[in-house]
Amino acid sequence: MIAEHTQTATEAPVVLQCVDLCKCYNGVVQASDHINFTLRRGEVHAFLGENGAGKSTLMKMLYGIEQPDEGQMFLSGEPVVLKSPADAIAHGIGMVHQELMLIPHLTVAENITLGQEVRTRSGRLKKQEASRSIRELAASYGLDIDPDALVDKLTIGQRQRVEIVKLLYRKADILIFDEPTALLTPQESDALFDVLRRLRELGKSTIFITHKLREVYQIADRMTVIRQGRIIGTTTPQETGMEKLTQMMVGKTVPTGRRRPHPIGEEEVLQVKGLSVQSRGGAAVQNVTFSIRSGEVLGVAGIAGSGQRELLESIAGLYPVSSGTVTYISPETNEEKNLVGMDPMDIRKSGVAMSFVPEDRLGMGLVGSMGMTGNMMLRSWRKGASIFLDRKNPEALAQRIWQELEVVTPSTNFPVRRMSGGNVQKVLVGREIAQQPSVLMTAYAVRGLDINTSYTIYNLLTEQKMKGVAVVYVGEDLDVLLELCDRIVVLCGGQVSGVVDGRKTNKLEVGALMTRVEGGKADE
Repeated sequence: MIAEHTQTATEAPVVLQCVDLCKCYNGVVQASDHINFTLRRGEVHAFLGENGAGKSTLMKMLYGIEQPDEGQMFLSGEPVVLKSPADAIAHGIGMVHQELMLIPHLTVAENITLGQEVRTRSGRLKKQEASRSIRELAASYGLDIDPDALVDKLTIGQRQRVEIVKLLYRKADILIFDEPTALLTPQESDALFDVLRRLRELGKSTIFITHKLREVYQIADRMTVIRQGRIIGTTTPQETGMEKLTQMMVGKTVPTGRRRPHPIGEEEVLQVKGLSVQSRGGAAVQNVTFSIRSGEVLGVAGIAGSGQRELLESIAGLYPVSSGTVTYISPETNEEKNLVGMDPMDIRKSGVAMSFVPEDRLGMGLVGSMGMTGNMMLRSWRKGASIFLDRKNPEALAQRIWQELEVVTPSTNFPVRRMSGGNVQKVLVGREIAQQPSVLMTAYAVRGLDINTSYTIYNLLTEQKMKGVAVVYVGEDLDVLLELCDRIVVLCGGQVSGVVDGRKTNKLEVGALMTRVEGGKADE
């Protein structure tokens, strides 16, 4: 089926053509360097590349957010200049952003018709007519939405469908999707792919940006790789395997297989029992119980907002706990300490060997205005060492992380906020590992990172596991969770819906647990 469609798609008329598109920032950074590519009618065209490769800049030009310095765009053979997103929409180009652009307190129909409302001669809104036309339009594309539902009551997958209908309502023929599955469950991702196939059948053209290579082989007709602002090549899933595709993206061979050795220890080093955490919107974490052993990677899965962040921050002493216990068991002495009520400084002073890589890299993890050495010195200062007497060791640590993790920076004093996201994450993870923790907790350690940096992080976590460290890995990509983690705690609505064996479970089982809490106590 895929091969047949690919052949048809490659012979279909060209609906969008870019010729020598160039975009330069500050007269120095060449974000787009003579970009040439075509999009055909009724095809799904995937765009791949590392962070900073130029994907976002190109999409911004296609959607009228940015204008090229040089080059030309053609729609169905006619030259076009897009000066704004309104221009793009007027020419049949729409974009579904990763951060969905909907107004939560409005209904589905109000969001879809915003700015294009149907009114009577007296100016009154024709709400029933609008709802009926939206329902009919959605049904024709196989999209199940309720025009009268409030957006803030919808799941992420449902909101995404609203965004798609919104573009179709505006008669978009070319749809751009920016990392559309980043926050979806496997079931929701499969439903999205069904929608994309339906759009393809009806002659709509799709540009699909993703970091998940498996998705490319699941849905794309053609795929284009960008590296350092230049098109490296356009190919098809049938012509190019995953290893070759990765090499095109990175510029060198990157091992795509993850090694998951068996856990090396059975001793519990952290016990969480009956933990509950309150947030402004209510209970963020409810009666959560699990444990982690030395020498294993424990994954935490759940759809966005299921309590993952609050769980880790409460264990680390950054978020108040309303009830329950967090017990650290020293691997050396077997001494038990309840961490509830302690702040991060108290935890360190008490001798607890625990490191935390937070979700907010620059807001909570590092000081953006400081260089690598300064951020290493923060750890020395928090341990009670004078920052004036302890500069040598932090500088040596910064130099070691710079070299061993191949951090791209002019010097160890270069402000980390001016580094790329991947390099910032290398600095943060490297610093926390250097503390030689017994427990290493990571929240979305590879979010937004390119494949090369992601594999560096995966390997670092596996190395820590093999040294006997208990690693907690909160992640979004279920393929990674299943390949990296020994056990996976699944959260739904702040509750544990199940604890599964990473070697024996599958994406469908985990995805089902992410969307419902089953009765009874989860089996650890």
